[in-house]
Amino acid sequence: MTLENFQAAIKQGIPSELPAAVELDHTVSHAPKRKAILTKEEEKLAIRNALRYFPQEWHAELAKEFLNELRTYGRIYMYRFRPSYAMHARPISDYPAKSQQAAAIMLMIQNNLDPAVAQHPHELITYGGNGGVFQNWAQYLVTMKYLSEMDNQQTLHMYSGHPMGLFPSSEQAPRVVVTNGMMIPNYSKPDDWERFNALGVTQYGQMTAGSYMYIGPQGIVHGTTITVMNAFRKQLPKGEEVAGKIFVTSGLGGMSGAQPKAGNIAGCITVCAEVNPAAARKRHEQGWVDVLVEDMEALIATVKQAVEDKRVVSIAYIGNIVDVWEAFDREDIRITVGSDQTSLHNPWSGGYYPVDLTFEESNALIANDPEQFKKEVQRTLIRHAAAINNHVAKGTYFFDYGNAFLLEASRAGADIMAEDGINFKYPSYVQDILGPMCFDYGFGPFRWVCTSGKPEDLRLTDQLALEVMQELQQAASEEIYQQMEDNIRWIQEAEKNRLVVGSQARILYADALGRMRIAKAFNDAVQDGRLSAPVVLGRDHHDVSGTDSPYRETSNIYDGSKFTADMAIHNVIGDSFRGATWVSIHNGGGVGWGEVINGGFGMVLDGSAASEAKLKQMLFFDVNNGIARRAWARNKEAMSAIETELNRTPELQVTKAAVVADELIDGLFNASK
Repeated sequence: MTLENFQAAIKQGIPSELPAAVELDHTVSHAPKRKAILTKEEEKLAIRNALRYFPQEWHAELAKEFLNELRTYGRIYMYRFRPSYAMHARPISDYPAKSQQAAAIMLMIQNNLDPAVAQHPHELITYGGNGGVFQNWAQYLVTMKYLSEMDNQQTLHMYSGHPMGLFPSSEQAPRVVVTNGMMIPNYSKPDDWERFNALGVTQYGQMTAGSYMYIGPQGIVHGTTITVMNAFRKQLPKGEEVAGKIFVTSGLGGMSGAQPKAGNIAGCITVCAEVNPAAARKRHEQGWVDVLVEDMEALIATVKQAVEDKRVVSIAYIGNIVDVWEAFDREDIRITVGSDQTSLHNPWSGGYYPVDLTFEESNALIANDPEQFKKEVQRTLIRHAAAINNHVAKGTYFFDYGNAFLLEASRAGADIMAEDGINFKYPSYVQDILGPMCFDYGFGPFRWVCTSGKPEDLRLTDQLALEVMQELQQAASEEIYQQMEDNIRWIQEAEKNRLVVGSQARILYADALGRMRIAKAFNDAVQDGRLSAPVVLGRDHHDVSGTDSPYRETSNIYDGSKFTADMAIHNVIGDSFRGATWVSIHNGGGVGWGEVINGGFGMVLDGSAASEAKLKQMLFFDVNNGIARRAWARNKEAMSAIETELNRTPELQVTKAAVVADELIDGLFNASK
């Protein structure tokens, strides 16, 4: 398709003539059939809701088709309206737009739906099994049309994938405001998502899927690398090498091609089980995993040889992770670090698969007998936890990767609770690693995208970021020196690790000062022409202050407030009037619908003085909002970090927490017995 035809298709939105019906394309991965949950009257409502995007003269034909989609797939995706042009991030200049900010957002949307990036691209699902950019293709078409028409005095408001419309605003306002899955609290159970998503009135945006900020597996590769490196540091005696030590985990679908790559960067042996043969083979073909193994005997032999050779290697095992844990227990193969990264926030619709059933048998059970599938999953979780417990007794360090593994295992009745019957016996990775080591100091997943699409622009941004980080490291305190060192090493090796999938993007962990300095360096480079096009800044919602999640991001908040969501709400509102180009707030994410509130942003750096002012204001607040909350919760690392910022920034004032002596409280209650 020519550029002219592509631009015309974008500007047209819903086509003027009804496209022909299409067959399902079996060359791409498709979402599993969602369970049938609607009543007959609700099915009627779902059809009415879907048809309102189209002229009445099309309704008779589309109604039958949409009912068939609803009953066949559990959702109405409107496949016939999927564009014929290739879906990928183009250079920003290719997009028909009056606003350069709007063009950048169009680029990010198309990157999220790129088949090389997205898990189920034709169902508009980017990762995590149900993390949607839109609910259907009509929403995509209308949204892209609005973005092509908007100017910098308008804001597009997105209701769970639905473009409600362009509203007058101001140049300082965000160009897009996104909400996903924001439910009345009593309507936020898993079946509520199934019902209201099937009706076409809400969606699960995950984190960066529904906020147009996913950059392929690179984002989770970096977080996993930092986590795994620190997990080995916690487990091994100081000075003992990681080579020859085993990291066992599971999940290669969606975003989780990250784990083998992270293990290679950390320097260990990674064993990652994946039940979906197509997903495992795809990750192997893409180079995210070194070795593909299809039977247990071969896996055991391969791992034993790798241990003996102290080889750095990643191994994908096509099969169930429970079989791996149990076989390694029988064979007395020592696992140093273990975790799980399956999508257990979505346990009943393909996020986690039962042992002793094939992938195909499990998918059939999801569609035909969802209650039996749930029982099989819970039975598997009990076995999974028992096998982990056996290894931990031998010295394995196991942590929950925030995917709701421990939560769902506890609900299944697995032996996963601590002696107090309240907490889990294993920590989340935030409690043990990212919380006290990173988030409390303001370090989190800062990311950027070069909108030119040119590798040389990305290479320059890598160099600029590296120079900033190296300069800041010279004055870094001992508390944050290791994090600076890890991220300097990361950015030095990023290009050779071939992390780019889709857009020319990069990620590293930086604090507020680092983010502001790096962003200013980028803005200056756009202004003076060293960078050929604007840069989009963003982050994972999984950060210092964007997310309130009691089983993950805020699991190391111990003042009783971890079940509140004030921080995430203030974050997205505060970012919106301090210069963000777009903002998003979601119910759900990596730990599940109803379990977390996530806030995100995007910011376009165009080289202007206005961009420089915005980046300083917004990035400062985006980080320090979270540090202040964590310091108020009496997290000692955050209390140290906020003192550093208060000394550096006279305009900042925060309410400080007085630390209460344990002896006083204990004595008070002992005396009252």
